[in-house]
Amino acid sequence: MRDNDDSAWFAPKRFGYGAGLPVRWQGWAVLLGYLSLLIPFHFLMQGPGAAPRALAIVMMLGATVVLVALSRAKTRGGWKWRWGGRD
Repeated sequence: MRDNDDSAWFAPKRFGYGAGLPVRWQGWAVLLGYLSLLIPFHFLMQGPGAAPRALAIVMMLGATVVLVALSRAKTRGGWKWRWGGRD
């Protein structure tokens, strides 16, 4: 993505590597959707036996992979190490 890309959903982190907070409604929707998925996973972890816990962990990892992939693809300027200056 270009540095001034208007279609970016997330701002880059000022220091370090990765994405910062969302800057568009689509980014907020993705983040809130991810957080809302954590609630059913919590209740699934409370189920008896190992199968519900394993399912919850696998589903949580899948949701996290989707969140990271979307935020990486939709971060203004892409993911790279930043030292706080203007790139």
